[in-house]
Amino acid sequence: MNIQDKKQEILKAFQFRHAAKTFQVDKKIPQEDFHFILETARLSPSSFGYEPWKILVVQNKEIREKLMPCTWGGKGQLQTASHFILIFSRNEKDMHHESPYIQHMMDANGLPEESQKIRRSIFKTFQESDFKLLESSRAMFDWSSKQSYIALANMMTSAAQIGIDSCPIEGFDKDKVEQVLREEGILTGDNLELSVMAAFGYRVDEPRAKTRQSLDTLVNWV
Repeated sequence: MNIQDKKQEILKAFQFRHAAKTFQVDKKIPQEDFHFILETARLSPSSFGYEPWKILVVQNKEIREKLMPCTWGGKGQLQTASHFILIFSRNEKDMHHESPYIQHMMDANGLPEESQKIRRSIFKTFQESDFKLLESSRAMFDWSSKQSYIALANMMTSAAQIGIDSCPIEGFDKDKVEQVLREEGILTGDNLELSVMAAFGYRVDEPRAKTRQSLDTLVNWV
């Protein structure tokens, strides 16, 4: 495939993708295909390469039912999606520049001790001065969430490229969803918070034509 054909294939996937509200209940995503989608999340970029996300795939029908009352924006998807995920982001307990998680990630990246000292110093300045992430716990969580949305976007795009529909969902009561998960013994500790949900499956209805602002409206050149 030449580059022009490849570009058209990618744009076709973006045109195909829409926020599906309901899915075909009797049509499930093959395990191999969903693992491919998850792999695109795993390979997604993150600030400093610290991967501040955790994905929970909710296939248990009873758990989905318990999420319904506090997920007002995803009732149709919870009932019909082939696969339903929750994406958690690491809060300040894990993402502070002196945390054990950051040390773990530097060790996992194989950084020698001297390089770790330099990176930690840069990350400290980034958090304290550049982005002022230490001013509040919310600032740190929101920053982690921005990284998690990169993984989400890649999952939805890769799904669209193989003909699988999706829907990102922010219509939920964060505290109540987390409470349900804690009561079920699924969410433990205090280092993860829910950022966003997403549903995957096969559409029931064809969407209306996609509308977006023009590039001239969105982009300025200097």
